[in-house]
Amino acid sequence: MRSPQQILAEAGVIAVVGASRDPDKPAHSVPALMQRYGWRIIPVNPVADELFGERVYRSLAEIPHPVDLVDVFRPAEDAVQVVREAVAIGAPAVWLQLGIVSAEARRIAEEAGIDCVEDRCLAVERATAGLSRRN
Repeated sequence: MRSPQQILAEAGVIAVVGASRDPDKPAHSVPALMQRYGWRIIPVNPVADELFGERVYRSLAEIPHPVDLVDVFRPAEDAVQVVREAVAIGAPAVWLQLGIVSAEARRIAEEAGIDCVEDRCLAVERATAGLSRRN
């Protein structure tokens, strides 16, 4: 399994499940920051139409192109279903944001052979590793 830094370094497109319209929430500020550092952010939210200048999809299954990483800003009890959907679309990695831990979601990811990060923040890991997709 790849380290969190390897996952980020190798990802170009990040689907963010639970992306928020509220700029005061981490589910908005973290993906916005990642976008500023060069990652393409694909928001997944059941009610918004556009976030971060990108079309919002209602589910992972609706995204018409491959994603490299599924970032989860949903409660731990929802993470299991999100990981199942990530496996179904062929995502190579899932990332449960800071404070989100799910043994069941981790088991599903491991059984499918995809990387799973829990209880870590994309933005913190990006900063710690000094990563950027911008050249």
